[in-house]
Amino acid sequence: MKKCKKASLFLTLTFAFCIFGLSLNAEGNDAETARKWEDKGSTRTEKKAIGMAVEFTSHSACGHIAKNKGWFREEGINLRTYDSYVTGMALAAALARGGIEVAYICLIPAINVYANAGVPIKVVSGIHKYGYGLVINPDKIKSIKDLENPDIQIGCTREGSPTDALLHKMMEKYHLDKDKILKKVRRMNPPKQLLALKMGQLDAGMICEQYPTMAEELGFKVLLTAQNLWPEMQGSVLVVMEDLIRDHPEIVKKLVKVTEQSTQWLNKHPEDAARIVASGLSVAGERIFPVKVAKVAAKLQISPEAMLKSLTKRLDCTTEINPEEIQNTIDYMVKLGYIRKGFKAEEILDLRWLRHE
Repeated sequence: MKKCKKASLFLTLTFAFCIFGLSLNAEGNDAETARKWEDKGSTRTEKKAIGMAVEFTSHSACGHIAKNKGWFREEGINLRTYDSYVTGMALAAALARGGIEVAYICLIPAINVYANAGVPIKVVSGIHKYGYGLVINPDKIKSIKDLENPDIQIGCTREGSPTDALLHKMMEKYHLDKDKILKKVRRMNPPKQLLALKMGQLDAGMICEQYPTMAEELGFKVLLTAQNLWPEMQGSVLVVMEDLIRDHPEIVKKLVKVTEQSTQWLNKHPEDAARIVASGLSVAGERIFPVKVAKVAAKLQISPEAMLKSLTKRLDCTTEINPEEIQNTIDYMVKLGYIRKGFKAEEILDLRWLRHE
């Protein structure tokens, strides 16, 4: 395995990141900023300050780009907060706690929190398809069937997550023995999986992007991607609270507009987009991490080259949504026991503001 100083720094940080279980606060607009907007004779849209949340992954690229470009502000969207969470499941839990009106989140956690916790959200736009991969140690795993070997340790996020669903898709497609596989799965969040792979505690991991692409830079191999396992898989979506639609539909319209603008710009300018997203995900300063790890955090840089590959090869960045695919996802979640009962996709979808690309 190739080892480099940058990789060591990254893995040190991710270990600290896992220990502290952080919800990253990424440069949200503060209350003083919101007051200034109102003092300037702001419109009804500007006066409504909203809490926005994203995942700490390339999945939320359009959000990072729009924030960097100032497009939310240009549209009069006043962000009270802009918080980042280590997984979609962590973000879903935050949605259930309240205080977040808008989120860029993986579809499966969004369905989970809607169906199981009764959180009144609507999916108003897509963000991307795919965005997950099976990372392996190529010295120990030569074929999919090797995953059944008793000495092979596999990492995955917890049950009910997109990567767990893909783990089941993999076992079904390649006729793997579920008993042999599942009893060896160690439940870890993505950065902890990457650390465990590097330290030899895991031999494989089903992980969300950008982590599989970053793992390649450390000498691991991406054996399977979501494209291999789940054709047309809807990766992430833009969700809003139902009361935001009811009380401020003009904000929702502008959020969808900005998401489309950002996604189109990303596809036209992938190199620039990769630099912006890599910068947005690079961690620096004592505002985010505890003092004990702040110095390490300040040195972390996520490679723009890895981000470019993540955005252009591992994700299909599009705001388009196929309701049939959403229904397929709901049905599969019922099959796996993630949600207690199924429902029609139309219940969670509100695509009235979405234009055809």
